[in-house]
This record gives sequence, structure tokens and C-alpha cells, in this order.
Amino acid sequence: MYFFRNDYSEGALPQVMEALGRTNLCATAGYGMDPYCREAAEKLKVRFACPDADVHFLVGGTQTNQTALSAFLRPWEAVIAAETAHIATHETGAIEAAGHKVCTVPSPDGKLRPEQIRAVAAAHTDEHMVLPRLVYLSNSTELGTIYSRRELQAISQVCRELGLYLYLDGARLAQALTCAESRLRPEDLPDLCDAFYLGGTKNGLLFGEALFILRDSLKPGFRHAIKQRGGMLAKGRLLGLQFSTVMDDDLWLAAGRHANELAARLSQGLRDLGYPLLAASPTNQVFPVLPDALTARLAQDFSFEHWGKPDADHTAIRLVTSWATRPEAVDALLSALRP
Repeated sequence: MYFFRNDYSEGALPQVMEALGRTNLCATAGYGMDPYCREAAEKLKVRFACPDADVHFLVGGTQTNQTALSAFLRPWEAVIAAETAHIATHETGAIEAAGHKVCTVPSPDGKLRPEQIRAVAAAHTDEHMVLPRLVYLSNSTELGTIYSRRELQAISQVCRELGLYLYLDGARLAQALTCAESRLRPEDLPDLCDAFYLGGTKNGLLFGEALFILRDSLKPGFRHAIKQRGGMLAKGRLLGLQFSTVMDDDLWLAAGRHANELAARLSQGLRDLGYPLLAASPTNQVFPVLPDALTARLAQDFSFEHWGKPDADHTAIRLVTSWATRPEAVDALLSALRP
């Protein structure tokens, strides 16, 4: 069975496993107050050119999103997001459970536009309605698409004009930064966002996300928020050590680049075979539309997700490559798809 279901099925990069084994018996303080977390935070701030940022380590993406957004927003404040956004589709209402409405807008390619943000803000006019206060983006998006630097600059400008926070979910940020179409650099993000996170779970770590808080008014008390939401890991050093390891020699970018390269090989092969793609994804998520009979046959030897039904006889599936995907797995999949 070849696995294309997600990019976190395997354990972790060999360098991460080696570091965890080498330090296994080293005793440290808990709850992220250890030398590994301090070292990782410093490396992250240097790499993203944001020396004044607060950096916090959490275990997973949903936990990070709920903890951050619930801490940043007042009880009556809301979030603006694309209708495909992770917080609107795959987090079991975590943001709503924290008391904040997610105002969604249609987006066939998974991306928000400045005019959509303006429209949502303008539609909420008085104290009888929630007050939009934060714009949620993900890069790459749920459909594997990316924001250009110009697009992010335009959204950032609108947010500042309207008094909105800009928050970027970076569960697959390494893939967004290393795809062939991207001109965005790590050091661009602190100038554009009020907060963002770098994902590790989907890029070669056993688990872990690194949250950057740039806006000073959002920094105070955040460790209280982490603790209250159950995110303060007693063995926090495991998070810091993993991030410290992958920051060396830009291993995190190499891992994302590998996933993208295998996905590009897969996408080109699908196009050559004549299969349409649901979205023009330059990153490591690929969405071919296949006849139902072929989808069923493919599932005997390949693991993937069913994404939707464009019509009665076809299914859109999601194929995901990772830091661990091998070229022969892609070749086997393309061979199985040949008529």
C-alpha cells in the first residue's frame, strides 16, 4: 500500500529522531522553560528576521489556532475566512466553541481577496452583530494554492486600514515558501502579519507548531492562554528540540521542497495522462478528478482522501506528498492511472 493520504503519516526526519535519542536522558525544566526551547526560539527569530517577536511552541494546528484566536479576540469579535479555511471545515467548530463566529466567504481557489474582507467588515454595522476583528489565512491553503507577496501585502494593507488583525496559519508554510511559483521569503511575514505559525507536524516533526506573535498588544498573558487551553506541554523540551534541529541548515525548507518536487512530478504526470485537476496547486497537495470506477480500483493499492463529487460519475481525490515520499511511489501511482 502506497500512502498519499496526508503529510504526517511517517514518524519524523532522521535528524529529529537522532536529536531526540541523543538527548533522551537529559533532564530539563518543564513547560517550555528549557534551553532547547530558548535556543529554538532564538533560531526562529533570526531566520524570520523578527528579534522582538514572542515565539511559543504548541503541539498541533487546531490547538494553536484555537488558543491564539481565543486569546486575541474579545468575546463579541469574529473572524473572516475563506469558506474552505481549516478553521471553518476541519476543526470541529473549535473557534465557535471558544465563542467566536467565523464569517466565511466563497473562494474556489481557497484564497481570500481584499474586496471580500472589506465586504464582510462593511456588512457588520452595529452592536447587534458580531464585530469582525481578525482575518485568517493559510499558506498554503486547503487547496494547495499559495499567496504571492503582492497578494499578502494587499491584504495586510486592508487589515491595517480597517483595524483588523492578520493571522496566518502556516501548517504547510515550508511548502508554500519553497514551491517554484513562490517569491515570498520567511522574513517577509513579520512585516505583513500580526501573528503566524510555522508548522512542524506536516513537515517532518513528530509534532509541533511554532507560533510567532508580532503585535505587542497581543503578547501579554499568552502563556496563561496556552495553559488554560490545555496546550502547555510538560515535556515542552521535545517541541523546542525538534524545531532547533530543523532550523539548522534550513532542514525545514529542504523537507518542504522535497514534498513539492514529488507533487510537481505527480501533477505533471496526471496532466500528461489527461486527468483534470480540481485546483492549480503548486505545493504538495494534488486534486485530480477521476472516474469513479478508477477511483475504486486505485484504492486497492493506494491510500488517499475523497475530496468531493464534481458530477455523478467522477470523484475528486486528494493526493499528498511529504518529506518522506519516494519517487518510486509517485511512479507506481502514475503507472496505475495509465489506461
